[in-house]
Amino acid sequence: MVFLGFIVAAIITVLAAIKLSTYADAIGEKTSLGGMMVGTIFLAGATSLPEVTTSISAIVLDSPDIAVGNVFGSNMFNLLIIASFDLYFRKQQIFKNAERAHLYTASVGLLLAVVALLALSLKIDYSFLGIGVDIWILMSVYILGIWLISSLSKKHPQEAVVEPEEYNMSAISLKRAVIGFAIAAIIIMGAGTLLTITGDQIAVITGLGASFVGSFLIAATTSLPEAVSVLVALQLKNYNLAIGSILGSNLFNILILGASDLFYQKGSIIAAVSDVHQITAAAVGILSIVILYALIRKPRESSIRYALPSVVLVILYFISSFLIFIQ
Repeated sequence: MVFLGFIVAAIITVLAAIKLSTYADAIGEKTSLGGMMVGTIFLAGATSLPEVTTSISAIVLDSPDIAVGNVFGSNMFNLLIIASFDLYFRKQQIFKNAERAHLYTASVGLLLAVVALLALSLKIDYSFLGIGVDIWILMSVYILGIWLISSLSKKHPQEAVVEPEEYNMSAISLKRAVIGFAIAAIIIMGAGTLLTITGDQIAVITGLGASFVGSFLIAATTSLPEAVSVLVALQLKNYNLAIGSILGSNLFNILILGASDLFYQKGSIIAAVSDVHQITAAAVGILSIVILYALIRKPRESSIRYALPSVVLVILYFISSFLIFIQ
């Protein structure tokens, strides 16, 4: 029954994510925000809701390793998602069509990964207003990063990409899109809670341990909305929505650490978790560098040469996974 509950929650998450991405695309079209900002803020935040409920539920169950592992594991898996789809849609060269603003988002993501790695290495067990000082630093970097992304995007606007008419979402009104988006987000939130409860039980039954289950099984499952949202966005030819959803989700996930630490009453959550998470945080940083290179480099005509960074990212992901597994 535990495994059945886990699977049912995963299916509900996927179905809700399909609607979520479709409505997000409509909101981007009906407003002046555009695919990049809708993907980086709204869609990224909504698809990260399973991580929110999962991590907070893990704290309630007194399993900080699942809470923290879920955040960093999800960030790792998110980058694997964009690399995998980039390989599948390599002829479309999705990074080639990305707005310059994604460079800023990826850079902030890299900076957050480095700060998180330092926090996990130093483990300063000091809290202020119920939140660890290291989490305060991470959240400050996040807020400053979002402000910079918004400011730089306005200073260096990019011409809007004209989408094919067959992908026009004009049949969906803005009101319907907003309501539908909110309903899908709530459904995903509920499914995330079920994922945590069943995932925690699976960790006990299998003996794999909370850190591994949190970093992989639960992290991969809570990242299903991102995977589905990216696929739908790419099918809609909205490349900026797809990339923005992944990179923005990785930024938003850092805020989840703050929420988790607030609920964790035994001190700083970063200081309480296993050293294994250092590998996960380092892996996120390395994979972020690969994504940055994919965004910065000059476009390649050959689909094989173009796909090289994504191939490297996938290989590095599985090497990192193996290192975490053997710990």
